[in-house]
Amino acid sequence: MAEETVFSKIVAGEIPVEKLAETDRVIAFPDINPQAPVHILVIPKTSEYADVTALAAGDPELLAEMVAVAKQLAESHADGEYRLIFNNGAHAGQTVFHVHAHVLANIEQGKLVGF
Repeated sequence: MAEETVFSKIVAGEIPVEKLAETDRVIAFPDINPQAPVHILVIPKTSEYADVTALAAGDPELLAEMVAVAKQLAESHADGEYRLIFNNGAHAGQTVFHVHAHVLANIEQGKLVGF
């Protein structure tokens, strides 16, 4: 059993969020600490995978679904161009160990947004 995280509480409905997209296996919502004008998190509803490497090995179809949802969000919330970030491990900036993608868009020209 995976450790409970803020994201598992969101999936369970214990913490309310503004759902920007939802499928049977994925949910997306605005980041509470945005690093760009558009900053959306895309997470799987399962907490089985702590990071993107584990997800890619365990369920590549779910990873592909997350990327597809990210693309749809960028098309509807920006101009279709976006940056997709997966932080993999504490030293890479990951703070919640429930795999998640950051969709960043409308970034100021010449400014590289990172964590």
